[in-house]
Amino acid sequence: MDDLVEFTTDDGTRVVMADVEDTHGSHLISRGDGPARAVRTFEESLAGARAAAESALRVFRDGSLRPDSVEIEFGVRMSAEAGAVIVKGTAEGHLVVRLAWTPDGPAGPRGAA
Repeated sequence: MDDLVEFTTDDGTRVVMADVEDTHGSHLISRGDGPARAVRTFEESLAGARAAAESALRVFRDGSLRPDSVEIEFGVRMSAEAGAVIVKGTAEGHLVVRLAWTPDGPAGPRGAA
């Protein structure tokens, strides 16, 4: 497979990903046989996606809606140079957000004093 990129985790574990798309138009080059090596560690590559998820959760949890649960789904494409890039998924948007309320949530029935 030509489009393999090898990431290394902070503890030294190898993570090889297939079908990695480089968003900058450059071509991945490996040294000899095997996958191209990513510039960043796996964790460093996902740091931006994690920050985006934390920020989105903060917006929905800290707002006036106060849902009992928040579920956020987004696609992540790994790039050898750019790391993790949030991409458009099967839905038309970049993020799918689900908020849920239960009739008897942690604060008890709605409207109870």
